[in-house]
Amino acid sequence: MGGLLRERGGLRRYWEHVLDDSKWSVTKMPLEINYTVYLSYEYMPSYLKQCFLYYSLLPKSKPYNMDQVVAMWMSEGFLHGNSSDLEELGRNYYKELLCRNLIEPDKLYVAPWISSMHDIVRSFAHYMTKYEALIAQDGENDILTKLSSQKFLRLTIETNQLQSDEVDWKSLHEQQSLRTLISTIQIKMKPGDSFIMFSSLRTLHIEFANVVSLVESLHQLKHLRYLKLVNTNISVLPGNIGKMKLLQFLDLHGCENLVNLPGSIVKLGQLRLLELPSLSVIPRGFRTLTNMRKLNWFRAHMDGEWCSLDELESISQLRFLTLYELENVSAAPCAANARLGDKKHLIRLSLFCTSRLENDGLIKEKEGVPEEEQRRIKKVFNELSPPHSIDNIIIGGYLASNSQLG
Repeated sequence: MGGLLRERGGLRRYWEHVLDDSKWSVTKMPLEINYTVYLSYEYMPSYLKQCFLYYSLLPKSKPYNMDQVVAMWMSEGFLHGNSSDLEELGRNYYKELLCRNLIEPDKLYVAPWISSMHDIVRSFAHYMTKYEALIAQDGENDILTKLSSQKFLRLTIETNQLQSDEVDWKSLHEQQSLRTLISTIQIKMKPGDSFIMFSSLRTLHIEFANVVSLVESLHQLKHLRYLKLVNTNISVLPGNIGKMKLLQFLDLHGCENLVNLPGSIVKLGQLRLLELPSLSVIPRGFRTLTNMRKLNWFRAHMDGEWCSLDELESISQLRFLTLYELENVSAAPCAANARLGDKKHLIRLSLFCTSRLENDGLIKEKEGVPEEEQRRIKKVFNELSPPHSIDNIIIGGYLASNSQLG
């Protein structure tokens, strides 16, 4: 209610208008639904309503930061405007939900943009979406009945941490109209399972699942904008992933068995975010992905005269960039080819030498790094200097002495 009154303004007559609103007397909702939340929802602009309701689909047991939420909103088509500013528009919507107290900063996390939704608010949102969305926990007795008796546009299946029953992939086959599928549980897979019946999907988020049997059919998701496979056991992406022309967000965090990215990934011209597993090798031609805004764990590696950093030259729209294994760069001119200083939109840059980096972030045996190698690393880092307008720089595992930095 405080958020609603704040939006209405500080004059008494505006607050009295809220007090006298006829919506307080609505009788069609169950008694357990909070009328204050309902009134706040009714005063919300239409563009914000759909974002608010969608937020309630996110599993309670997992943290989601602001940029992840905004990416999902974009994938569903909730954000409209200049394509270069959609992420910023989404962040403004997110902040507006915070100001209205419909979501709140999560006290469990230091990061300021990880939020949660109060159970009362979440219950209201689930009520409003009950005919088009299902939020289920594995182990619920009636989940299979719900899946077989009603068609949903959005489905979330999460672990309730008390039971670990697996859902069979086949039990989802009736949900052919799904636009969003979020699963944080183990799903039973068998050879022959595929995505062929989910051609309407825009957003696919799967964690901790054995999805090897599904990977080869990813290209059938022709409308998919958002693909997140977290901590899965995949070791390859399909060679025809380049057919997913509308894909904008690809997050492969924690897929440590995935080493080589297929060459066709360079055909994903709409890609705005790429989160890579730590051992992945960048294919040549990566420079064609000029729409990229966020690129995390881009590995520096050499192949003869070619360096993966060369591929960054034409990717000028980057806002967030993380480079690692920079100790592999053989000479400063290779780093200069990345032209980081020309990337005027860059907000945060993270640079890591990782070969001697311990889990605590400290360098092991720093005194054993030869002077020649320290001088080379210094020159490489100097060539990776960002534009003066950058907000944040993070450096880890720097092998040269502190006096040589800069």
